[in-house]
Amino acid sequence: MKHFSTVYNRKRIIFFTILISFSLWLFWGIPLPTKLSSSNIPVSTKLFDRNGKLIYEIYAGTRRSPVDLDDLPDYIKNSTISIEDKDFYKHYGFSFSGIARSIYKIVTRGKIEGGSTLTQQLVKNALLTPERTIRRKVREFFLTMVVEGIYSKNQILEMYLNQIPYGSTAYGIESASELYFGKSAKDLTLAEATLIAGLPQSPTRYSPFGAHPELAKERQKEVLVQMVKNGYISQEEADKSFDAELIYTEIKAPVAPHFALWVKDQLVEKYGEKLVEQGGLRVTTTLDLDLQEFAQDAVATEVGKLANQRVGNGATIVTHPSTGEILAMVGSKDYFAKDEDGKVNVILAKRQPGSSIKPINYALAIKNKKITLATTFSDVPTCFSVLGQSLYCPKNYDGTYHGLTQTRFALGNSYNIPAVKVIALNGVEEFIDFAKNLGLTTFEEKSKYGLSLTLGGGEVKPYDMAEAFGVFANDGIREPLIAITKIENWKGKVLEEVKIKDKKLSGAKVLDVGTTFLISHVLHDNNARSQAFGSSSYLNVKGHPEVSVKTGTTNDRRDNWTIGYTKQIAVVVWVGNNDNAPMSGSVSGVSGASPIWNKVIGYALDKSEKGEYDKEDDGHSWPLQPEEVVGATICADTGDVRPDCQTRFEYFLSGTVPSSGTVPSSGTVPSSGMVINQDVLIFKDTGQVANSDALPEQVEPQNKPIYTDPTGGIYCLNCPIASSSATIKYPILKGSDL
Repeated sequence: MKHFSTVYNRKRIIFFTILISFSLWLFWGIPLPTKLSSSNIPVSTKLFDRNGKLIYEIYAGTRRSPVDLDDLPDYIKNSTISIEDKDFYKHYGFSFSGIARSIYKIVTRGKIEGGSTLTQQLVKNALLTPERTIRRKVREFFLTMVVEGIYSKNQILEMYLNQIPYGSTAYGIESASELYFGKSAKDLTLAEATLIAGLPQSPTRYSPFGAHPELAKERQKEVLVQMVKNGYISQEEADKSFDAELIYTEIKAPVAPHFALWVKDQLVEKYGEKLVEQGGLRVTTTLDLDLQEFAQDAVATEVGKLANQRVGNGATIVTHPSTGEILAMVGSKDYFAKDEDGKVNVILAKRQPGSSIKPINYALAIKNKKITLATTFSDVPTCFSVLGQSLYCPKNYDGTYHGLTQTRFALGNSYNIPAVKVIALNGVEEFIDFAKNLGLTTFEEKSKYGLSLTLGGGEVKPYDMAEAFGVFANDGIREPLIAITKIENWKGKVLEEVKIKDKKLSGAKVLDVGTTFLISHVLHDNNARSQAFGSSSYLNVKGHPEVSVKTGTTNDRRDNWTIGYTKQIAVVVWVGNNDNAPMSGSVSGVSGASPIWNKVIGYALDKSEKGEYDKEDDGHSWPLQPEEVVGATICADTGDVRPDCQTRFEYFLSGTVPSSGTVPSSGTVPSSGMVINQDVLIFKDTGQVANSDALPEQVEPQNKPIYTDPTGGIYCLNCPIASSSATIKYPILKGSDL
């Protein structure tokens, strides 16, 4: 019995020891609810460029202006309650329906969404740290009950409105009102109040001064909808408020505003709003402020020159391909431009790429040995027949046809019909998969796209195009773009750091070096593009003959691109209009984006040659022929090897050089890429190769030297009219591979 009592007492001691220890761990240092009436001094977060120059300061000072609840219009209180906690006056700190909805969304959508009440939000923001732990959640539960017990609902609402963050330097409704509208909160209109009420859930995301100002209006609409549902306002009042013009205060633009705000978004996503705006982070970015300012001026100046051609905006991104570092990001001609909604960062927006996407299409076909740079296509009027769809009949940008055209010149001069033939050989779905591997993120539903994808029939982001073309610069390695290299707290403790030397060319291998060389060599070849662009265009960079470049213009002239690169620098430039209005017909591959691109890449390459981005830079002789590539002499007209033809030199992947004499087997050269004398039907009156609609009495068989391209299109080498228009069925039957 004594033994039992001893054991029991020992267990009690252990139990209470554990209980006390747990309680001390859980509640030691817990802030008092009375602290809600005081404030801590926040420390601003600073963004620096790669050389230590200040770019942007987040939360530059404490802006708190307390206001009495009784002095505020009812619609301020009602808008906040409607969007954040409609049952605020009914619950005791916790909304079990909100918690249930949150759990339901997590289970059904896999998305974490808050179910916090106003009281919980007040406790989290004013008394606790942003860490997501069980300990903090238990503390939040305990403090919420205490706050609900010692303060009235109106007191809690007043403290919430005075202490909750509304973005930037604004803590509390009064500061927010002054920041966004330059007036006291008591003077806010319903329209202004509902916009501000929507900010606390995510001040950075919904800020009208942020990277996505359009989201502020979307959030305001949500607030108005909830106010109508809760009976605070009528539908008519809601509609009138949503349509009301909001006049914001003018704020001083940060240096590199689009880049800075985008980086801030990333920081908030990882560290939370409170830590970013009050935690005193010191962030070293990849930006070169000198290059950034040059690029911004180049965009603004050249877009200004294009105003009479109905070009309203421009954007550019500059990267160091081997590391993925973003050296400059200009999201618009002017951050404060009202005519083009300058706050929208076009580098992150979806735009149609036009022909600038063609190198990716050709790279896939070369990689899979469906074509070589010598493969010759019949560039004649061609339609593509897809089951269940209308005939697709693309036209060349110059409105003409060029007969037999080898891949080098088809890509260099950006002819459309050969490009569509190439994607037909590749297959649209295969092209989409390949493009995703290179970094394009916007081709989501494959069924939405067709053969026009190679002509820019799908939307891409300039940001993604910079990463994808970086693959060509990096000999097939995809290096994800980065903007931050180091994050410290204000005391100097390093929170995270990217060692650039270790990151260099550390990405995934997504393409072979031979294919990247062949594509880069074509885009580097001024002769290959001279027929379309001339020999002295903006695509030639003074002092830098090593540059590879591709332009792109949509058929409706709503988007114009120039993308160029070396191993050291890649530059993407876009011009157009944010509202998708078409530009003048005179805007082309050499008159729109190219002047901006020429200035920016020339300036960046000059800096690069001085070792500013990579001190181990081994020179600018590029592209360099890899071992996987061999050279050969081929016929200049058809790309095969046969006697008595005019020849030229071309590069090939090893094992794909055309041979002479016989039709080669699959796996060496194109089975349909040679001239063969064969009987074909010819129109008696014109000597033209007959089409399928010809009547028997109109044609006769003749033996002619015929070139058949990989898609089945035929071309007569000695007919008065070399070819008729063609119709190609898609998908193309397999068997045309090298």
